[in-house]
Amino acid sequence: MIDFKKNEVWFLTGSQHLYGPETLQKVEKDSQEIAKGLSEADEIPVQIVYKPVLTTSESIYNIMLEANSSEKCIGLITWMHTFSPAKMWIAGLKVLQKPFAHLHTQFSQDIPWSKIDMDFMNLNQSAHGGREFGYICSRMKINRKVITGHWQDKRVQHKLSVWIRAAAAWHDAKGAKLARFGDNMREVAVTEGDKVEAQIRFGYSVNGYGLGDLVKFVDGIPDASVDKLIDEYKDKYIITDEVLNHKGLKDSARIELGIRAFLQDGGFKAFTTTFENLTGLKQLPGIAVQRLMADGYGFGAEGDWKTAALLRSMKVMSAGLPGGTSFMEDYTYHLDPAGNKVLGSHMLEICESIASDKPKLEIHPLSIGGKEDPARLVFNVAAGEAINVSVIDMGNRFRMILNEVEVIDPDEDLPKLPVARALWVPKPDLETAAESWIYAGGAHHTGFSKAITAGYIQDFAEIAGIELIEINDSSTVSSIKKEIKWNDLSY
Repeated sequence: MIDFKKNEVWFLTGSQHLYGPETLQKVEKDSQEIAKGLSEADEIPVQIVYKPVLTTSESIYNIMLEANSSEKCIGLITWMHTFSPAKMWIAGLKVLQKPFAHLHTQFSQDIPWSKIDMDFMNLNQSAHGGREFGYICSRMKINRKVITGHWQDKRVQHKLSVWIRAAAAWHDAKGAKLARFGDNMREVAVTEGDKVEAQIRFGYSVNGYGLGDLVKFVDGIPDASVDKLIDEYKDKYIITDEVLNHKGLKDSARIELGIRAFLQDGGFKAFTTTFENLTGLKQLPGIAVQRLMADGYGFGAEGDWKTAALLRSMKVMSAGLPGGTSFMEDYTYHLDPAGNKVLGSHMLEICESIASDKPKLEIHPLSIGGKEDPARLVFNVAAGEAINVSVIDMGNRFRMILNEVEVIDPDEDLPKLPVARALWVPKPDLETAAESWIYAGGAHHTGFSKAITAGYIQDFAEIAGIELIEINDSSTVSSIKKEIKWNDLSY
């Protein structure tokens, strides 16, 4: 569902005619080699496309317009090989609507100590050419990513890859459609928000659909398709004969196929459900949601469309990376003085991509919603670094909150807990993290990922132009409260 092969990042090189045609020919050759080298780098997920060297205001303006109208182009890499007078860039930067990364590099890694002459100096002026370009971007208050180092350095390529994945998620959000089956959970505040402002800011549209619209798809699924999907369940998950013979399993499979057909028919990338709006469905969707998330769909429970959209963006950023990404909720605490911990879970809807082992497919009663027993995948999450991310509507802006966490193994087995779950220690500790999160207004629903790190979210928030508050090892409640006050003044 998520395919980077159709995406491109254009490589733009700045120079000028002052140095003569011979130097410009070398600039062109070097630029082509860098673009090719980055495109072939293992970590870079998209094609890096070389574009002709830019030496005039007109050529810069035209390439920006071309980038804006290109469906394949998700962003730009700008590089100043020589000195490129920045007034040439003003008109183009004013019309540019795609994100860009300023790669502050030079073609050669080392100074050729015994051979360096003025020809070398005239050709390799990135050190001060990049500063000229940086000035005009700062003067124009343009958000961009700045990456410094040699273009063949793995650290540089990693930073570039992180930014490209964030740019891909931003591109994916433009024109994305999100389906809400039912409304928000009643009387809940944080899952509400301004859908019009969200479309203006992020580009995705959020629309509601009655359960009858979905039920038509569910009821139209043939029995043969249901049986085929159950065979897939048997191959992929641990399942007992009792569950295979349970009357609710076919209903769960039919619901999955129905939701999938609805989303595919409408071209949706994310969706929400709520246990308070299930008319016409026999169960709250459980395994259906888990498997659809594993395929790349964004999801939010109880009508939480902001988290559904966020999760889709995190799915795009993490596509092809190990670790997994899921809808999540801080569910209950372990407040042992020897070590406080958080048990994360939800009623049913945790993505199998974060499972530590082969999931168990189980059917149990659900004590909320008043429907029949739903099927769900039950598993633990392996130990390791992870992040929790929330997006909230503050009325005058969107705020993103991020907390780095350390997933750990449960102290004991959880034989009576029939849901997927993750146990973690928030950074820097539960007390600081929870108080900071609450002061910032973070939601109880999050996007959880072991595949991406804070750097991806930083780049995405920068591209989107939204506030980001990070809670990590260096955070204190005092510093977070001050940051919130400063941000209130800034916005």
